[in-house]
Amino acid sequence: MNNHEIDYKIYGDDMQFVEIELDPQETVVAEAGGFMMMEDDIHMETIFGDGSGSGSGLMGKLFSAGKRVLTGESLFMTTFTNQGKGIRRVSFASPYPGKIIPMDLSELNGKIICQKDAFLAAAKGVTVGIEFQRKIGAGFFGGEGFIMQKLEGDGMAFVHAGGTIIKKELLPGQTLRVDTGCLVAMTSNVSYDIEFVKGVKTALFGGEGLFFATLRGPGSIWIQSLPFSRLASRVFAAAPRNGGAKDEGSIARGLFDLFNGD
Repeated sequence: MNNHEIDYKIYGDDMQFVEIELDPQETVVAEAGGFMMMEDDIHMETIFGDGSGSGSGLMGKLFSAGKRVLTGESLFMTTFTNQGKGIRRVSFASPYPGKIIPMDLSELNGKIICQKDAFLAAAKGVTVGIEFQRKIGAGFFGGEGFIMQKLEGDGMAFVHAGGTIIKKELLPGQTLRVDTGCLVAMTSNVSYDIEFVKGVKTALFGGEGLFFATLRGPGSIWIQSLPFSRLASRVFAAAPRNGGAKDEGSIARGLFDLFNGD
């Protein structure tokens, strides 16, 4: 094993968090902002990149951090190391309603391709890099952009997605069409492309977008029922507009102003 071996337990249902057990000198690396709580003797340190040690010296660190900029992530990540003599625990929380998916990379051919904002935490030694889609169409119209994240190594990684998560196994040549925003992750042997919705009427008035992802096996894929972009658009659409009086938000605001003397 090149990665640190860590034990874990996931708590909760719709708003989950993962508790990771660290033996002495074991380390877990996490996205900035995912930290929830930790016990004594755990040392927290902010680092450039993923701390996998793939690059040496300043240039190696800058290159590792630069790859994260391309995926829209922070330049920095945070490591948590148990510097005590016994087992210590550190927890990381999901950023919005959904599920935390534990992935043992040693059982997934050492590589997973996922949404650019899906990664939550991993054992130190897991490389968090970028994956360029082979076809330009997948990049411009794929919903998740031309660049996706790739997680490489032989340790545990934790990915977060919205709503309910389902894992599907595709046989060789088997095809599944998925809404581009609902694709969470896939193994490296899955072929991924973007397909235009057939029919002008369906494309213009179907309300499901103009493109969907075409996934071809063999391999494993993870699908989410509620992409964060879909949730955010519904919240934005329901928000009150300029203090108007025709929706519930405006009525609630009017009552608030009344009680406050406005």
